[in-house]
Amino acid sequence: MDIERTRHAGWIEVVCGSMFSGKSEELIRRLRRAQIARQKVQIFKPQFDTRFADDEIVSHSEMRIPSQTVASSAELLQAVDEGTEVVGIDEGQFFDADLPAVCNALADRGKRVIVAGLDQDYLGKPFEPMPQLLAVAEYITKTLAICMVCGNPANHTQRLVASSDRLLLGAQGTYEARCRRCFDPTLSSGAEPSS
Repeated sequence: MDIERTRHAGWIEVVCGSMFSGKSEELIRRLRRAQIARQKVQIFKPQFDTRFADDEIVSHSEMRIPSQTVASSAELLQAVDEGTEVVGIDEGQFFDADLPAVCNALADRGKRVIVAGLDQDYLGKPFEPMPQLLAVAEYITKTLAICMVCGNPANHTQRLVASSDRLLLGAQGTYEARCRRCFDPTLSSGAEPSS
């Protein structure tokens, strides 16, 4: 096996799931391991997400790692230094449709690209651009939360406030994790719950 050749092979890893399932924690864990291995790491999040900090990725369990915000996938691509070996991206669902192409370009340049994000929106529908990213990723990790109603494995993000905005920042009190049986997308619209 040609060690020199494999050393420069890039790839894409996606960590996806519902809110409160540990996506950001897993992203931070992988990025810290790369830093411990003395790899050059750059970490990004969308400018849209300033819930917990402007210059850090912060998990719901308060794990933190420094990051920089970018307004678009193109800006992210331009911000990656040539010597960077690992690129971390949080909240992939908040990026534009060019994110999969940007991740492919980075992987083609020999970078390890790790993206965390919601794979479904509050209606249980695929949350672009995550499905397209899942299609081109070499490695996919699906995280599950615990349903806050019944305790079963939760794959859905239940919106608890009435809003038809697809992008609505929030955390506990605005959203909670639900299993397939307890998930009800009509709750966020103010309509009568389905039975």
